[in-house]
Amino acid sequence: MTAAIQTAPQTTAQSANTPPVIAIHGLHKAYGSLEVLKGVDLTAPRGHVVSLIGSSGSGKSTLLRCCNLLEDSQQGEIRFEGEAVRWKGEGLNRHPADRAQVTRIRTNLSMVFQQFNLWSHMTILQNVMEAPVTVLKRDPAEVEAKAREYLAKVGIADKADAWPAMLSGGQQQRAAIARALCMEPRALLFDEPTSALDPELEQEVVRVIKALAEEGRTMILVTHDMKLAADCSDHVIFLHQGLIEEQGPPVAMFKSPQTARLRGFLSATS
Repeated sequence: MTAAIQTAPQTTAQSANTPPVIAIHGLHKAYGSLEVLKGVDLTAPRGHVVSLIGSSGSGKSTLLRCCNLLEDSQQGEIRFEGEAVRWKGEGLNRHPADRAQVTRIRTNLSMVFQQFNLWSHMTILQNVMEAPVTVLKRDPAEVEAKAREYLAKVGIADKADAWPAMLSGGQQQRAAIARALCMEPRALLFDEPTSALDPELEQEVVRVIKALAEEGRTMILVTHDMKLAADCSDHVIFLHQGLIEEQGPPVAMFKSPQTARLRGFLSATS
């Protein structure tokens, strides 16, 4: 079962004429003979948070990686702010046709991974500054000011000159979020950002993600944390074996699930 997300009523963040930041239709993704996504639709309107939930192997992380073209899909359409990704080839031989387009899209879709992926030989401040300076060619002084601002936003301004190994897991993940923010992207993509953390450290990161949602940032969130998905999402998608089993606003999804699979999943994760 696939169906496009029903866009919420227009807000100041999303005018009627503004295309969604990400729109995916009929997406198929396979690894050889293993089909992971079997025709999935997803829409992330500007200023909205879309959460992807489901069991391990359901296709959540693969769908997220397809959003910013870290993975090639074999069929379906991907649009970024109304602009269609251009492809060449078919099936397992399908690849983006325009590398410059891919680079431009990726720089506007910052991803935060389960593992923090900080460069160990750089200070936290240098980690946050690196991509805007080297990839976007922004002025280092301006980037430093922004980087310190984002480190303060995530609550680790005092760690700017520390090395990653000196930080806790929660602090490292918050540094990774500051690094993503410093690119000033159109959307943030989170791939299980708290699953590698102890419960106490997890809450540090959850608070940051909730604060970003309250600011009206566009986010797609793959998470095992049902409370986080319920609290900060505008729309929740439940994936099962590469298909959308059920989707809707969080109140409906978590309070009145319609399918037996979603009810079973929520029961197992509660």
